Amino acid sequence: MAERILIVEDEASVAEGVAYTLGQEGFEVAIAADGKAALEKFESWRPDLVILDLMLPRVSGWDLFAAFRKTREVPVIMLTARAEEPDRVAGLEMGADDYVTKPFSMRELVARVRAVLRRSAADDAEEIEGTMTKGGVVLDAEKHEATVSGRPVELSPKEFDLLAYLMRHAGRVRPRQEILAAVWGESEYVDERTVDVHVRWLRKKIEADPGNPQRIVTVRGVGYKFVDGE
Repeated sequence: MAERILIVEDEASVAEGVAYTLGQEGFEVAIAADGKAALEKFESWRPDLVILDLMLPRVSGWDLFAAFRKTREVPVIMLTARAEEPDRVAGLEMGADDYVTKPFSMRELVARVRAVLRRSAADDAEEIEGTMTKGGVVLDAEKHEATVSGRPVELSPKEFDLLAYLMRHAGRVRPRQEILAAVWGESEYVDERTVDVHVRWLRKKIEADPGNPQRIVTVRGVGYKFVDGE
C-alpha cells in the first residue's frame, strides 16, 4: 500500500507541484489549503507524513502542528519561506522531523520525505535492548521478564511486545491501528479488537485497579497511552 502524504499549503501552485511530484514517486497524496480542512483530513484519512506550510491563513502552522501531535505521532516536515535560523530551531525543538525553506528543489523534498519515512519506520520497528523502566514497570528484554513496583509478573510474548511498544512511546497516544501494525505486523487474521483484548489482559497484570487504570489509559476515539508515573 502506498504511503499517504498530506500537504497543508494555501499556495495552490506549490501544493499542486508537490502533489504531482510525490504522486509520480508512488505516494498517495492529499491537499488541504487551510487549518480546518487539514484537521478534518488528518483525522479521516490518517496520513503517514504531513508536509506543513507554517504561513497559513486563519490558523497558524505552529498551532496546527500542536493539534496534530495531540492526536497522533505522525512525521511532519515544515515548509516555509522563513529561512532564519531561530525559526528552523524553533520548528525542530517543537518536534518537527525536518524543515524545508522556499524556494526548494522538488528532488530534495522527495529525498527528505523518504528519509523521514525511513526514520519513522525504524523508530516504530525498534526493539528494546537491555532493560527499560517507566512508571514503575521494568522490562528486561534479554530475560523476557517484567516487574511492576518490584513484583514479578508473567507476560505472554505478545503482552510483552505490546507493553514494550507503549512504554517506548510513553506519554504519546498510539492509535489502535498503529499498535496493531507495530506489534502484530501485517497479519490478516487480527483486527483492532485484538489490541483491546490484550490491553485488558495487561491491565489485570500491571494495574493496581484494572477498572481505573493509571498506567495504560484509554484516549476515547483514538487509542491508548502509557503514562510514565506512579
